[in-house]
Amino acid sequence: MTQQVPSTEPELAGVRNFRDVGGLPTVDGRRVRHGVLYRSGHLAHATEQDAAFLASLGLHTVFDFRNAADKKLEGPDVELPGVRNVNLPLSDPADGAEFWKMVRDGDLDQLRAILADGKAANRMIASYRTIIKERTAEHSRVLHALAEDSVPALMHCAAGKDRAGLSIAVTLLALGVEREAILADYLESNAKHRRYKVHRSATSASAYSPEVMELLSPLFEARAEYLTAAMETIEETWGGVDAYLERGLGLLPQTRERLRERLLD
Repeated sequence: MTQQVPSTEPELAGVRNFRDVGGLPTVDGRRVRHGVLYRSGHLAHATEQDAAFLASLGLHTVFDFRNAADKKLEGPDVELPGVRNVNLPLSDPADGAEFWKMVRDGDLDQLRAILADGKAANRMIASYRTIIKERTAEHSRVLHALAEDSVPALMHCAAGKDRAGLSIAVTLLALGVEREAILADYLESNAKHRRYKVHRSATSASAYSPEVMELLSPLFEARAEYLTAAMETIEETWGGVDAYLERGLGLLPQTRERLRERLLD
């Protein structure tokens, strides 16, 4: 049953980057149905009002792509009545733990050493490529779940930008959504009210100086080059989207069609 969709996107107080992915066009003239697929940042800090709104969506499943380190830092998601919670970490808990500690605690010289001269952006590009190549089992599980019974669904990670962004992009590829629309939805995470709030340990002004924020910006922005790298990895590794879905993710044509029936108008 199609859920009722608010006429305006809600401003959630404790959940960043929430949005309905409905309305995006497919190459064959259909559109993603409203009220069946949502994306956001983590739900750990959801207020009572946020939780009430999320509960009103009639969600079947929340896919949480955070790892143990994320959950230790932010806390567990708020409990939503009757909703199945599926935790599928899309990065190893130990991967980059020291790096992210440096992002939070490092001084300017340390940040320059690990982030300057394109290092930050290159790290993000490498991460996107790795997730596409090495997390096929997780993406397969998500798509099969959506095709079977897991809608309406909400996908999130910490900021709702990278891991959730890639999982949403993979889902939209399977639905046949236009590439330009996939990229446009991904870049929506850059809107000021959606942006993940950078947390630094020090409280002095220098901890958030213009140079520090410029060094950190590639880590906290959605950039077209990141998603493009993921798409290029699909082409380079499998030779195209159809082969990626079928051979990489084990998504048979009949399952893909069932997915389209559930999520498209």
